Amino acid sequence: MYELKTKETDNSVIEFIEMVENPQKREDAYILLDIFAHTTGYPGKLWGNSIIGFGSYHYKYASGHEGDAPLVGFSPRKGKTSLYFAVGDTKREALLQELGKHTSGKACVYINKVADIQVEVLKELIVASVNFLKETYPDGIGGAAAAVNEAGE
Repeated sequence: MYELKTKETDNSVIEFIEMVENPQKREDAYILLDIFAHTTGYPGKLWGNSIIGFGSYHYKYASGHEGDAPLVGFSPRKGKTSLYFAVGDTKREALLQELGKHTSGKACVYINKVADIQVEVLKELIVASVNFLKETYPDGIGGAAAAVNEAGE
C-alpha cells in the first residue's frame, strides 16, 4: 500500500523558517506565515520537511486512493517560494491573473518574493481554496476549529 510522504508533523515551523538561508526568503516566509494563519484562522504546521500547511482535509478519490493534506500552504524553496492551493477551484484562474508576478503548475503557484504579488489577491486565493475544499470534502476537514476570515483581514 502506498504511504504518503508528506504528513503533518510536530516539528517547529519557526525553527524551519529560521533554517532558510536566504534572508529575503526567510523574511517572506514570516510574512506568508502571518497572512495564511490570519486569513485561515489555522496555525501553521510543518508537513513533511518543507511545507507549512494550514488546516487539513481528508480526501478519497474514486480510485480508492485517500489521504490527508493541508487546506492551503507554502514552502520557501531555494529557487522560488511555492504556494499551495486547491486544484479544481473555478475562482483560481481568474484570481491568478490579478496576483502579480508568478508562474504556476497544476497545484503550485511559484513566486520570487512577496513584494511581487498583490497580498489582497493572495488572501482571496486562500479563502477561495479553503471554501472550495470545505464544500468538496465537508466531512473531511480537520485542524483547529476555525472559520475562514471572509474579509481576508
